[in-house]
Amino acid sequence: MIRVLLADDQALIRAGFAALLGSVPGIEVVAEAADGAQALARAREHRPDVVFMDVQMPGVNGIEATRAITADPDLTATRVVMLTNYELDVYVFEALRAGACGFLLKDTEPAELMRAARIAVDGGALLSPGATRRLVAEYVARPPTPVTPPGLDRLTAREREILTLVGAGLSNHDIAARLHITGTTAKTHVSRVIAKLGARDRAQLVVAAYEGGLVVARGDQGWTGWP
Repeated sequence: MIRVLLADDQALIRAGFAALLGSVPGIEVVAEAADGAQALARAREHRPDVVFMDVQMPGVNGIEATRAITADPDLTATRVVMLTNYELDVYVFEALRAGACGFLLKDTEPAELMRAARIAVDGGALLSPGATRRLVAEYVARPPTPVTPPGLDRLTAREREILTLVGAGLSNHDIAARLHITGTTAKTHVSRVIAKLGARDRAQLVVAAYEGGLVVARGDQGWTGWP
């Protein structure tokens, strides 16, 4: 059973999501929250598998709440999926840095919403290659000084290659095909990179690839460090 917490300041949106998810076998909505402070408190109370979190809420916003949830040692199994009205929301990348495993538009189709809950629980990242590229071009490329993620210098050449491909939004299957290795080997490499970087999940590998300069967006919309 996948246990879900819904956090959004609009009651109608929470009700709609609750109705959709509550009708799916294997998914249970255990709590709702109207702001970030409530989301954190109810996450600690119910320890859900997935939190669907609105980015902008009154008081403690979704990014601050996400950072608190992902930093809580009692909530290491809880995954946070951000909800936004716009795919290129200026806050999305900050949410990923805070520990969210991805993001969804609020008008996501019911089937995709249900699929997202399962992907999050399985440790996947809800970041399509196309959305990732646009997000980087619009926001990630702006900081003038690259940040070196802790542990980046510990990666082998192959692991840096793996990190670059993850940063491009490739799945384990895609990575295996690109490097002519098995899917199991690709998964093992990704797991080792996560461990060496101390990342929470695959989404944070995407952030590390951008911040470490392995994937770079150019102003002409071309890409370097990109498959």
